Amino acid sequence: MEFSDRLKKLNSKKNKYSWSETRDAWLFTGIGVVLFLVFVLYPQVKNFYMAFTEYNILPGQPSRFIGLENFRTMFISDGALGESKYFWVAFKNSLWAVIITVPGQLILGVMLATLIHNLTRGRLLYKILLYIPVISSWIVVSVLFKYIFQDTKGALVNYALIQANLIDTPIAWLQNATTANIVIWALCIWKGVGWVMIIYTAALQSVPKSMYEVAKIEGANAIQTFFKITIPLLKETTIYSIVQLTIGAFGIMIQVIMITGGGPMGKTETLNSYMYSQAFSQFKFGYASAVSIVMGIVVIGITLIQRRAFKEGQ
Repeated sequence: MEFSDRLKKLNSKKNKYSWSETRDAWLFTGIGVVLFLVFVLYPQVKNFYMAFTEYNILPGQPSRFIGLENFRTMFISDGALGESKYFWVAFKNSLWAVIITVPGQLILGVMLATLIHNLTRGRLLYKILLYIPVISSWIVVSVLFKYIFQDTKGALVNYALIQANLIDTPIAWLQNATTANIVIWALCIWKGVGWVMIIYTAALQSVPKSMYEVAKIEGANAIQTFFKITIPLLKETTIYSIVQLTIGAFGIMIQVIMITGGGPMGKTETLNSYMYSQAFSQFKFGYASAVSIVMGIVVIGITLIQRRAFKEGQ
């Protein structure tokens, strides 16, 4: 009898602990599931639904289902003033932002990380100084760049160029589509270099010093060591950085809004800023949702192509 009583007590405790663990597990995971459903899944489903409607935000007003009309408006031009003209400009600017800013940030970041890694003193100071732009507000630095690239003689960039006898008259940086885009790209590179530097500085610490010692014995110079040892060993870091920088380049919005407002004539709009202006300036929420879906597909597609290209390169 004593043995059976003990066995019952053990089973009772086991069931008690099992129920307690199950309850705790549901509490922890349940909160995450609820947050995911409310803040991730529901907005995605609602956005997909809105893309196929002429969405009306007024309470009690119906949203008319229009099928693929928003996508047709986006891709097919209806005359000189058709929306597709502005969409393709924004699409082109986003692609150029990827082509210019991603290599720019990556190359400068890797160079700075390598230089800092080889320093014997002052590493922390340089890391802090270069990382300050990364943690600075996009609004603050965008306003700063807007003022230093003004078209007056007293603006910092024009003043420096005039004093260096590189130009005779001030350049209207923000009045021309090409130069305005250059300003936006320069801001993105300046602000993102510090992030790349930190990522590669950490990655360089994992490279075995013995590899460099062997290369030195074999007579390899610094450039050969960098391209034959450092870069190949940091391939995973490079893949991660390129993917993150590409996503960031497609996310350019605040810079455009604060520096150019999309001008002149919408020629500095990116997909993200174009989507924002369509939704919150033109109140075309259905059309903006369609733009967001296309942008998401493009970003995912480019990311998958990049990852596959790197895997095939291995």
